[in-house]
Amino acid sequence: MLGNLLGGFIVILVGVNLISPIADGVADARYINGTSTLGTNASYVTGAAGTILGLTPLFYALGIMSAGVALTVGGLRNAGVM
Repeated sequence: MLGNLLGGFIVILVGVNLISPIADGVADARYINGTSTLGTNASYVTGAAGTILGLTPLFYALGIMSAGVALTVGGLRNAGVM
């Protein structure tokens, strides 16, 4: 029980700390050096691919949240709390 609870919290802590580098990587992949002669939002990726790439940090955050919640609920269920 305690192992699952601690595991869930560790997954959440590590995941939250990695959101910033993932968002920076998405921005680097999406935009041309942050600013360029073409404007501040000149993009390598357009259309549906750009939209999905922009949503990557959201999907990552949802995955981390669901993994942490699943581990925590599993630990509580094994302990008989839920």
